[in-house]
Amino acid sequence: MQLASSGGRRLRHAALVARDLALETGRTVTRKELSAAARDAAKALNLPTTPRVVLSELVACWGEQEWERLLVWPSNDYLVGRTALTDRAIRKSIRKLVDLGLIVPKDSPNGKRYAVKDLAGEIIDAFGFDLTPVYARRGEWATLLIEQKQLRQAQKQAFDEVTICRRATEEALNALAEHYPDLDRSSLEDDLRTLKARTPARSKASLPADLLDEWSLLRSRAEQAFLDAGNGGTRFRHTNNNNGSPSEPCNKGFPKKAEAVRSTEQTPEHLSPELILEACPTLSDYGQPVRDLADIVSAGRYLRASLGAHESAWAEAVEEIGTVRAAIAVIYTLQLYEDDVARNGGESRIKNPGGYFRALTRMVKAGKIDLAVELLAMRRRRMS
Repeated sequence: MQLASSGGRRLRHAALVARDLALETGRTVTRKELSAAARDAAKALNLPTTPRVVLSELVACWGEQEWERLLVWPSNDYLVGRTALTDRAIRKSIRKLVDLGLIVPKDSPNGKRYAVKDLAGEIIDAFGFDLTPVYARRGEWATLLIEQKQLRQAQKQAFDEVTICRRATEEALNALAEHYPDLDRSSLEDDLRTLKARTPARSKASLPADLLDEWSLLRSRAEQAFLDAGNGGTRFRHTNNNNGSPSEPCNKGFPKKAEAVRSTEQTPEHLSPELILEACPTLSDYGQPVRDLADIVSAGRYLRASLGAHESAWAEAVEEIGTVRAAIAVIYTLQLYEDDVARNGGESRIKNPGGYFRALTRMVKAGKIDLAVELLAMRRRRMS
């Protein structure tokens, strides 16, 4: 039984591919089975309403014959009467179904659609449309539907996590405003407004890949600000005095809203490897001696893979904040992740450490985070 164009219709690649699909030997497909396969195909391919209606009517024409192919032969006039669509819409929908490989045209010499009968009046063949691909590809439809369901679930989970991060950030900022009204929260509040503006509605778009990481980072910063303030930490106090340990000569004042965020007197390049090891014991996973900043850089480059961060993230960090800061950012992120896992019984709020590292790099470049201050605060917490 030869299918595809007889010359009166433009030959399409999808039709040639679809005509090679076949049913199991001796398989008789019921209209109910074909209809179920067509519904799955329409969902899997996100078929527009008009082609979906036309496909449904073509399926309804299947007479459950014991043929090798699922042939139907309704005229355009019949389809117009059944669907209330225009003839032009019918033709356009049929082309769409052919292009998608759902149906295969079987054209007669005169371009008409009709059944072929034997001398006894039994229908033995037909010219019209072959619906075999709709049914033969049902495994493909099932796979696509599962993938779509998994994608929807992943998107829902991502939006749920963003909501949790947003609420936690707002709660931390409200607590800071209530208990420490003199503390400058402007940077955190500005970042909160920016992220809210960038976050799409659930029903309108998918969530950008790096947005959840930025929300997680903002939540961590807000909660850490409240924790440090409550524990008597000096990083977030509204003061310009330097009353800290001689080994930590940093300006403990929080910058005013109109001022640019300044580096501490002790830049990351001058942080000793010993201090970094005290703040981030996970550095011992490097397995090599850490004696100087060259070893720190080697460790950061090596541990980058432990974050699941792509090489492009490392290259971006080196380009944006320098090799030493990039290495320290890797070590700092890895320590944050492991500390969070330890606090939360094996689970971390940082779902994508590699993305967190990329977001942290951009925050450091923008001056919103100072790695030296963060490491000194982490060291104080670990030694207290």
